[in-house]
Amino acid sequence: MTTATTGISHRPHTDGSEACIRDTNIKVWSLVERRGLGWSDERILKSVQGLTRQDLAAAWEYAATHTHEIDEAIRRNHEA
Repeated sequence: MTTATTGISHRPHTDGSEACIRDTNIKVWSLVERRGLGWSDERILKSVQGLTRQDLAAAWEYAATHTHEIDEAIRRNHEA
């Protein structure tokens, strides 16, 4: 379900759900991880088809208020 105010939806995952951009499979944690690797917003926008500046702003806002969730998703991905 996407919230109109943020553009973030939660999609089912084996460990619960994952925050995604709109109703896509673009995961917020994957954008945060790229940013943590030093990628600029421009580079992220160019590398992820269909991603907009508004999407990135929503992702950064969501990540800032859900740090534990995002950190846990990144950790799970590295363990997989």
